[in-house]
Order: sequence, then C-alpha cells, then structure tokens
Amino acid sequence: MSDPYNSVGAQMAAPPPPLNANAPAPRPVRDPIAALDVSETWKRRFRLIEQAGGPSLPHQRELTSGERLSINFNFLAFFFGVFYYLAKGMWRQALAYVVLIFLLSLVLVVLGWDNANRALATAFYIMFGMRANVSYYRRMVLGEKLWL
Repeated sequence: MSDPYNSVGAQMAAPPPPLNANAPAPRPVRDPIAALDVSETWKRRFRLIEQAGGPSLPHQRELTSGERLSINFNFLAFFFGVFYYLAKGMWRQALAYVVLIFLLSLVLVVLGWDNANRALATAFYIMFGMRANVSYYRRMVLGEKLWL
C-alpha cells in the first residue's frame, strides 16, 4: 500500500489562488448571542432586537406583529415588576424604580391624591413589561451596567 503524501512520485496539488490577492482572508462570523448562557427563547428575542436595529428599535416595523410583541412586552415583568428585574440581575434598575415609585407615591399622598396611587402602580407595571426585554438585552449582549 502506498502513502500518497510520502510517496516519491506523488505530487501534491497546490491550493487554488484567492480571487483577489490583496483581499484579506475572510474572518469567521462570531455570534455573541450564541455564546450567552440564556435560554433559546432569550436568544431568539435578542436576535429579533438586533434585527430591529438594537436597543432603540428603529427598524421594528420590519418585523411581524408577533415578533414586535415578543420584543416590546414581557408578561412576567408586567406581573412581577421589581422582583423580575432582581431575578434577572438588573438590581440597579430595580432599586431606582423602587425609589422613584416611593417618591412619586409620597408626593401624591402629600398633594392629597391618594386615589392616583393605583394609576401610578399600573403605569409602572406597564413600564416594567415594556422595558424588560431591551434592558436585559443591553445587560447581556452589550454588557452595559445600567443606571450606575
């Protein structure tokens, strides 16, 4: 049996020349989202946020309505509010929201608008649901330390 790599008469074929000799070799595309230690659902949301143009979501109109809903609203954050933010490691935002809620509630009580506290709580829970996905994207994908 002959070894084609070590045989005397064997000739090795030269690799094909690159199309453009001055062009750099293509780099492998790295997907930072694939390496994250999050569920596949979060990876899908993060990719949708990137497809929509990043945290400011300038191209979200190009997504389907279901995709827009999945990146624009988080039902767990809506129902659990500050506790959801704490569970996801966004404790700085959770602390800032608690302080803001307390101060606004105090102002409403001082002004005598006790009934407005329910509306304030509802508004904050809606805000929690609407900002959770983008905030978590900024924390996990972009590595930002939000609000401090």
